[in-house]
Amino acid sequence: MSKFKKKSESSQDIPTAALPDIIFMLLFFFMVTTVLRETEIKVEQRIPRAEQLVKLEKKKLVTYLYVGKPKDKSMGTEALIQANDAFIGIDGIINWINQEKSNLSEAERDQITVSMKVDNETKMGIIVDIQTELRDANARKIMYATPQKSEDN
Repeated sequence: MSKFKKKSESSQDIPTAALPDIIFMLLFFFMVTTVLRETEIKVEQRIPRAEQLVKLEKKKLVTYLYVGKPKDKSMGTEALIQANDAFIGIDGIINWINQEKSNLSEAERDQITVSMKVDNETKMGIIVDIQTELRDANARKIMYATPQKSEDN
């Protein structure tokens, strides 16, 4: 009878040469797809409902303006204007619009849309003042944001 030899020379190692490439590919994927910063809303927001809704196509050209009573009661009870993460006055709207336009390309600067999220209880006087300042800053596309319409409404 012949004897069978067991081959013990084969190795059971897993090749790890491509592992760093895979890790960096995953790292870049998550860096590209993750939103790092959202604007913290510092004013109360009870947005009124609307009858007709239009969805925006180019969200890159939209900049947001929040109007309402501050959540921090030490700031008072009058409606304030929040642009990005800071409160601004009526006289700071033109500077803010110019700053937002400078972040866009030259061809897109005239297409900027200001989306206003205004609380129900905000008086119309401050909204008219904001509209006047936006008109002076040549930001003529204004949109009032509302919640999405649900099926049961």
